Amino acid sequence: MIDESVDCSRAGCRAAAVWAIRWRNPRIHAEDRRKTWVACDEHVGYLREFLRARDFPVEVAALAGDPA
Repeated sequence: MIDESVDCSRAGCRAAAVWAIRWRNPRIHAEDRRKTWVACDEHVGYLREFLRARDFPVEVAALAGDPA
């Protein structure tokens, strides 16, 4: 069996990510450009607030699960 889990984007965290955090820097990214970080339950709030503190538009959604 292949492990397809993705690690959280928080520095030093190796937990499986369950959230997708889509964001953009409006000073340098076009309106349609988004970057994505992923987060575990513990760090989703931290990463979301880190981006919001910089006035970046942020969207948080659950990562897509196993389609099977």
